Amino acid sequence: MAGNEWINGYLEAILDSGAAAIEEQKPMVDLRERGHFNPTKYFVEEVVTGVDETDLHRTWIKVVATRNARERSSRLENMCWRIWHLTRKKKQLEWEELQRLAKRRWERELVRKDATEDLAEDLSEGEKGDTVSELIHAETPRVSFHSNASSLELWSDDKKEKKLYIILISLHGLVRGENMELGRDSDTGGQVKYVVELSRALAKMPGVYRVDLFTRQVLSPEVDWSYGEPTEMLTTASEDADGNDVGESSGAYIIRIPFGPRDKYLHKELLWPYIQEFVDGALAHILNMSKVLGEQVGGGQPVWPYVIHGHYADAGDSAALLSGALNVPMVLTGHSLGRNKLEQLLKQGRQSKEDINSMYKIMRRIEAEELSLDVAELVITSTQQEIEEQWGLYDGFDVKLEKILRARARRGVNCHGRYMPRMVVIPPGMDFSSVVVQEDASEVDGELPTVIGGTDGSSPKAIPTIWSEVMRFLTNPHKPMILALSRPDPKKNITTLLKAFGECRPLRELANLTLIMGNRDDIDEMTGGNASVLITVLKLIDKYDLYGLVAYPKHHKQTDVPDIYRLAAKTKGVFINPALVEPFGLTLIEAAAHGLPMVATKNGGPVDIQRALNNGLLVDPHDQQAIADALLKLVSEKNLWHDCRRNGWKNIHLYSWPEHCRTYLTKVAACRMRHTQWKTDTPGDEVSAEVSSLNDSLKDVHDMSLRLSVDDKASLTGSLDPVASSSGEPDVQDQVKRVLSKIKKPETNSKENEGVKLENVPSKYPILRRRHRLVVLILDCYDSNGLPEKKMAQIIQDIFKAVRLDTQNAKFTGFAISTAMPVSETMEFLKSAKIQVNEFDALICGSGSEVYYPGTYTAEDGKLFADPDYASHIAFHWGYEGLKKTIWKLMNPEGEQKSPCAEEDVKSSNAHCVAYFVKELSKVYIPIGNIRTNSIFCLNLMVAAFTGQES
Repeated sequence: MAGNEWINGYLEAILDSGAAAIEEQKPMVDLRERGHFNPTKYFVEEVVTGVDETDLHRTWIKVVATRNARERSSRLENMCWRIWHLTRKKKQLEWEELQRLAKRRWERELVRKDATEDLAEDLSEGEKGDTVSELIHAETPRVSFHSNASSLELWSDDKKEKKLYIILISLHGLVRGENMELGRDSDTGGQVKYVVELSRALAKMPGVYRVDLFTRQVLSPEVDWSYGEPTEMLTTASEDADGNDVGESSGAYIIRIPFGPRDKYLHKELLWPYIQEFVDGALAHILNMSKVLGEQVGGGQPVWPYVIHGHYADAGDSAALLSGALNVPMVLTGHSLGRNKLEQLLKQGRQSKEDINSMYKIMRRIEAEELSLDVAELVITSTQQEIEEQWGLYDGFDVKLEKILRARARRGVNCHGRYMPRMVVIPPGMDFSSVVVQEDASEVDGELPTVIGGTDGSSPKAIPTIWSEVMRFLTNPHKPMILALSRPDPKKNITTLLKAFGECRPLRELANLTLIMGNRDDIDEMTGGNASVLITVLKLIDKYDLYGLVAYPKHHKQTDVPDIYRLAAKTKGVFINPALVEPFGLTLIEAAAHGLPMVATKNGGPVDIQRALNNGLLVDPHDQQAIADALLKLVSEKNLWHDCRRNGWKNIHLYSWPEHCRTYLTKVAACRMRHTQWKTDTPGDEVSAEVSSLNDSLKDVHDMSLRLSVDDKASLTGSLDPVASSSGEPDVQDQVKRVLSKIKKPETNSKENEGVKLENVPSKYPILRRRHRLVVLILDCYDSNGLPEKKMAQIIQDIFKAVRLDTQNAKFTGFAISTAMPVSETMEFLKSAKIQVNEFDALICGSGSEVYYPGTYTAEDGKLFADPDYASHIAFHWGYEGLKKTIWKLMNPEGEQKSPCAEEDVKSSNAHCVAYFVKELSKVYIPIGNIRTNSIFCLNLMVAAFTGQES
């Protein structure tokens, strides 16, 4: 006890005072003024204040009662050290708290400083307002909450009067509600489980009536028959919490849409050519279901989707198309991002960029992700790291610029047509109802629990089947288990984990390794990447002679996974996720819920999980030695292991499904309010804009339904909506007639058409919908001398004659013109060529900016009117002024000092087309690929306008 004499003095005083002083319960405010000095309480209050002294008191009773001097001295010394450790721990906790508060203040100040600098640099003097601090305050969450309380009000039970219809899309993999084949292949992994559980959890939220999870219908003999069922019920509720009937179509459902070859199961890289086919089928289902829900809970009015949520790039591409067709807000969750994967694969150096694109169709995937960013109102991520380091790689998103645009929008400052979606972090949820959080007494005492037989030689207790499957590989199953659970995909980095285990002798002696790598029957029948990983695993086991130390069972069911976690926890093991990049890491949450500390990759979601749970260590997945050291540290240091276990249990509530869904619905409600602002100029018009958007959706869906033939509608109705088809409705032809009769005719007294009487407007696309073939003529090759014009007129007449020679198919063949000319010039050309405009079913003018249907929207004097629905469709995220300003700067780099290289062609321009006369083509450079807008670059008209040559 040298160096601790001051403690010895206190302890001797305690001994002299006896046990009676300890029993005194009165509080001591000033010990010396009371005249009765209690050294025990004085020592505890002055030295170890704030630390629980229950155990200290119990030890002191034993010290006083001890008669043996040697034993008494030993207990006294032990008590002394315990007091010293308590004091040190108390100071350490105080220091950590001060550090945490200081760090929080520093981070808050840093964010405020960065935002100030960003806005100060970007905003011009006229846009800054009084002070830049106004913009900063608008960016802080607290002020934002109060200023937008209606949009950010947390979703709660008072929303139960709503009857929301939510659509989730997850196209690839094998999706079903029960006995999910997770790990069967690279497409059937954590995303499948996530979307199924999200559908169930959302359907249980107040105000949500129905959730449809769209996926692909697979009728292949290679997979189970259940993946060919058109509809699968996930949850249903015939009554709500108050006992009221909620309707027969409520709940969560998997809706399988047929697209692509129906008798083949295709991996996600091969689905891209069939995305449009899926969109058509999904649109037909939404039309039917909206009508059914309207009859049940909508008072006869269709109930349109509240939000369309795409998961992964392929579903994001589909959701973008559906969102545009229905005018419904789109939400996107990337799960895994193409640019980030490309970067990681190139870093490995095993494949060239061309090889990567050939294998993974990575460029098509990135294109879909960029499109999804342009359309989405909200992007949900699992971690902040995903926003900054993964989405930040895309052209459609920039962290700093997004903040600036948000500040500009709040202040009403012009954003020049630039748009970015809102990014929010919502960690995935988990169902903890089956998880029992309790520590075994044997684990507290530090004894290794028996998992095979009783400690007294009795017969083994009944254990789960999967335990036996795992333990048959192991020589000593009592050793701590290092558990890795993932599919055998190269990016999961299982081989590096095996090398780290095989080359670390202390780790091999201290622990076993269990690899749960999906399900397999024959490695030769597996896909190339998965088979390659499994073959490498077997070779490494043989190379390092790891027989009896590594378990790798061939089969497991989804219901076995909790038992696998429990086995690892029983042996005081560790869960590891060594993936090269992990978008989130749902298995880390599951492992923590079952009491397993973790070692995880520092790339991706585990960073935020570790920050929240504080239950393990992060490592560089490329550093083999770091992986071995982290595993050895957790397995060998039992105090650290117990601390990580307790921290995981203490913080696991942050990842519950109800919490996830409340946040999700709150954010979606806010994004819907932003979505209506695209349709209105003032905040006061939001309600009317909401109604208007629903009317537009109804009209769009009706219009789209007319593009389907009667036979197509019958097949889609019969296969996709068993509820509607079995409800005694009239046949499909009657339904189509009824839909046609309800379509609104154009207003004849509008300002634009005032004084003009329209004719031939009983329905939209009256001719096109009957066509089986369509001949599109590209018309841009003529000049003022008339020679090419005559040639083109003759060519068109020859085409007409050739088509009409086929008398059987002539009436089913239509004609259309596609041109960069405005409609006035197109009509002049047709008139000079003596071609009737009614010979064409459609005129696509202004480089695709306007579509006309001769015979529809036609005035008595023959004047054509552009399709208003098409104009509304292409106006989505169309930044006309910003694009016009940017192109003008690019086409006139020398500014106003010299004569401009180009000038606007006002006659050829319209609301969605900007045309220019170019004077010096060699001086004009337009990097159109770097302009972030939904635009088409057409050079033909500009060149023809100046050179007088055929282009």
